Amino acid sequence: MAWNEPGGNSNNQDPWGGRKGGDRKGPPDLDEAFRKLQESLGGLFGGGNKRGADSGGNGGGMLLLGVGLLVGAVLWLVSAVYTVDAQEQAVILRLGKYQTTEGNGLHIYFPPFEKKYQENVTRERSYTQQGQMLTQDENIVEVPLTVQYKISNLEDFVLKVANPEISLQQATESALRHVVGSTAMDQVLTEGRVLMASEIKERLQRYLDSYKTGITVTQVNVQSAAAPREVQEAFDDVIRAREDEQREKNQAETYANGVVPEARGQAQRILEDANGYREEVVSRAKGEADRFTKLVTEYRKAPEITRQRLYLDTLQEVFSNTSKVLVTGDKGQNNLLYLPLDKMIEGRGANVSPALPAANAGSDSGARMPVEATARDLRSREGR
Repeated sequence: MAWNEPGGNSNNQDPWGGRKGGDRKGPPDLDEAFRKLQESLGGLFGGGNKRGADSGGNGGGMLLLGVGLLVGAVLWLVSAVYTVDAQEQAVILRLGKYQTTEGNGLHIYFPPFEKKYQENVTRERSYTQQGQMLTQDENIVEVPLTVQYKISNLEDFVLKVANPEISLQQATESALRHVVGSTAMDQVLTEGRVLMASEIKERLQRYLDSYKTGITVTQVNVQSAAAPREVQEAFDDVIRAREDEQREKNQAETYANGVVPEARGQAQRILEDANGYREEVVSRAKGEADRFTKLVTEYRKAPEITRQRLYLDTLQEVFSNTSKVLVTGDKGQNNLLYLPLDKMIEGRGANVSPALPAANAGSDSGARMPVEATARDLRSREGR
């Protein structure tokens, strides 16, 4: 039976703890419920229930204040204690002034009097930039590049420059424009990109060091440059013409590499022949001089014999170079025989060795052999 039905509740009480028909009707007062809660909390923390209503209210306020302070202290401690990884560093500022740089480990600082900046100083970061540049020969090209960097000095990175990474991008654009502006277009588009990247990295690092950004550039990669889309067709024509020029140069160099060594070889051969001829002439002259010296010595010993020998040697040398032979008879006879030796040799063609004329022309013994054979034949005929 419900509590509000006649006879349903013998104690005349409602669910809120009030008596039916009494002074209190409806739900209880919230202040009273909160006061009871404070009293119960006070009992838990040893406050008891000995004081009156006023003293219980003051004690509950102090308790809440203590609890709030305890919670705030715990939250402050949680936020003040921090951990720095092996790849990180932390810069601590006390009242806006640099205090220290913390490394790997567990640390504590005291906010709000101190402020912490924690960054990864070993991870390489990168960004890509692209823009239209004017080359040295007044051509416009689009040059994309990628810059890789890392934080080398966290103190400078935090304190010296307001936005160090923005300063890095601006310094990169300045260095890129300076290098591209002092380089010809064909170098920017072809093999000059590696050298450009090295120059940009060096110049960019000088800028960053002068700004004290605390950033170290590890790598600069200049990607393939291209002309603006508006002039791409004309640019392609220029590239093809440059390729044709390079091909013609390569062909000319190939021809030169084939002709020049051959000419040098011929020149060297002529020099060697000249040197050989010189050595031959000098040696022959020295031999003749030595022979003449020895001949003078012998002439002084026996003039007549030496004179006759020289005469015979001269005649032998002269007659050995001709194909006509004159044969005289004995003393007192005026018979003169002419032997057409050349005709006789031609008539005997098949029976005579081809080397015979050369031997007759170049050797004294070869010249004397046919003469002596012919003389013997003539003497045998006269004897008959």
